[in-house]
Amino acid sequence: MTEPTDKPIKSVVVVGGGTAGWIVAGRLAALHGGDEGVQVTLVEAPNIPAVGVGEGTWPTMRNTLRKLGIAESEFLRECGATFKQGAKFARWVSGDDDDFYYHPLVLPQGFTKMHLAPYWQRDLKAQGQSFSNAVCYQEQLCERGLAPKQMTTPEFASVANYAYHLDAGKFAQLLERHSTQKLGVRHLRDEVLSVNTLANGDIESLNTRNSGVLAGDLFVDCTGFSSRLLGGHYRVPFIDRSDVLFIDRALAVQVPYEHEDDPIACHTISTAQDAGWIWDIGLTCRRGVGYVYSSNHTSDEAAQQRLRDYLGGANVGPAIEKLSVREIPIHCGHREKFWINNCVAVGLSAGFLEPLEASALVLVELSAEMIAEQLPARRDVMDITARRFNETFRYRWDRIVDFLKLHYLLSRREEEFWRDNRDPATVPDSLSELLALWRHRPPADFDFTSNNEVFPAASYQYVLYGMGFETEIGSLAHTLRDESAAAEHFVSNQKATARALAALPKHRELLEKIHQYGLQAI
Repeated sequence: MTEPTDKPIKSVVVVGGGTAGWIVAGRLAALHGGDEGVQVTLVEAPNIPAVGVGEGTWPTMRNTLRKLGIAESEFLRECGATFKQGAKFARWVSGDDDDFYYHPLVLPQGFTKMHLAPYWQRDLKAQGQSFSNAVCYQEQLCERGLAPKQMTTPEFASVANYAYHLDAGKFAQLLERHSTQKLGVRHLRDEVLSVNTLANGDIESLNTRNSGVLAGDLFVDCTGFSSRLLGGHYRVPFIDRSDVLFIDRALAVQVPYEHEDDPIACHTISTAQDAGWIWDIGLTCRRGVGYVYSSNHTSDEAAQQRLRDYLGGANVGPAIEKLSVREIPIHCGHREKFWINNCVAVGLSAGFLEPLEASALVLVELSAEMIAEQLPARRDVMDITARRFNETFRYRWDRIVDFLKLHYLLSRREEEFWRDNRDPATVPDSLSELLALWRHRPPADFDFTSNNEVFPAASYQYVLYGMGFETEIGSLAHTLRDESAAAEHFVSNQKATARALAALPKHRELLEKIHQYGLQAI
């Protein structure tokens, strides 16, 4: 059978659940559902557990929740969620106990008007003032355990920009319930046995174990690492990026708080180790902790001991040996293409990079947004959408690889893992070129000419100057004529810091009030 090219897209089948499947299904149903709209069906095998360790988001999640129609108070209550104001990178530069820097979520002071980095490097760095402290108040909020908003701040609004930490399993359950009960997504718990195709290579339907033949106009592959449709059916090659990013193992554990009123960190804590790094994420009732590492640079036994040592030094108590540790293989890379014919992959089926900087969930959000916002009206324009989608997301994956590599490349640690990461042969040319430019001037928006950037110039500044990178400002001396404006910005940041420290509550205190009273709806 051939597929008519003018056939309207009226049915979308999402294969696989978890956060990826339900975000896509929900975004599609919220925008295109209804009696005259598109029918969205999600089918997932009943006995396949989700990976479930993606607990960090970006600020984009606030918009995703709004578009889905999920109240922020409900989300925070249902998902054990907390506020995230960035990431603290400990022991990444020298490995010393007092070695840390922040990648906050607030833009540097005056960022749209001028770059303060050269003035900071010339005037304040020698005084021991960190870059993020000099240009942003958010590091101080994190160090003091303060929330990014007040109880009177409406849902999704902020005093300081924020994302979330969340329980991935609970989040998937909330998305499932909301999508089926409020958005009209049809949910089937069934096993997909085989794929039926048309003469043009499109997927016509899926054969399921209990529900018979499941037809659709567009199929979204959210089957996780197995990538059953894009990888299995269409045989789209997997591009291995382990030549750049060496992490290939993870040990994950859920750690209870020692006391129910223990402080909750309002940022991701990333602590470098000899062959990788440990994440530490604070939720309302527990912490999510894990060690991601390179098996080429340490043994599994040594990695487990590193994780035990970290937990033993974090006041976990005698219950540490009873905690269940999950072992997760990481195959770092992505598919060559993400949309083939009438099949598009989202989430782990499209690829996965190590969890530094929480890129997994944001790629799901960005994919769901583009699919929903640019859903082809008819089959004859789908190939155009697919080509644009592939170009956009190949660019995004490449830029994420660059940004993650930057963290390793700038480290001065001397273990073999870190030395190997500094090998120029492992650094993408695109990143090497940017670093060559930034030796003579700070990162700026015009270094990133696409509107599909994932990390802005401000993020590069925070990491570069947080890790001790120096721009040779001698060649810029004749351009540094705005000393008074720079001084005003530094003073403005000091005032903003004082105001925020005086006004914002403790993180746990705010969360407890939200659970009790709820936030004001916008």
